[in-house]
Amino acid sequence: MELKKIEHKLTVCKVADISSINMDADLFFLGKTDEELSLVCKTEDTPQNTLERDDGWRGFRIQGVLDFSLIGILSKLSGILAENKIGIFAVSTYNTDYILVKEENYDRALKALASEGYTVV
Repeated sequence: MELKKIEHKLTVCKVADISSINMDADLFFLGKTDEELSLVCKTEDTPQNTLERDDGWRGFRIQGVLDFSLIGILSKLSGILAENKIGIFAVSTYNTDYILVKEENYDRALKALASEGYTVV
């Protein structure tokens, strides 16, 4: 399985409303529940009016489109990282999964996954 590095530094934050989010940005994840409005975006695209923010994330995605019948892909990846004491922030889209790790663990995470047979591009 191939993993593609995301070259941008990322921020995970909570915002009060969507009015300050750059909806034309080429990369962001927006999640809304009855309790919060969360945003993952390039650090340089982070809105000024965040309620809370956590900078210093890096990420990668599973290449290709994952069929919904596939089971355990995210579990396997997160398990390898957990064994290496690397915490994750996972985001899923219709097509695939993204895994974010803190910047200080990024190279170690990619090496751990490569040692388990994953190709990192």
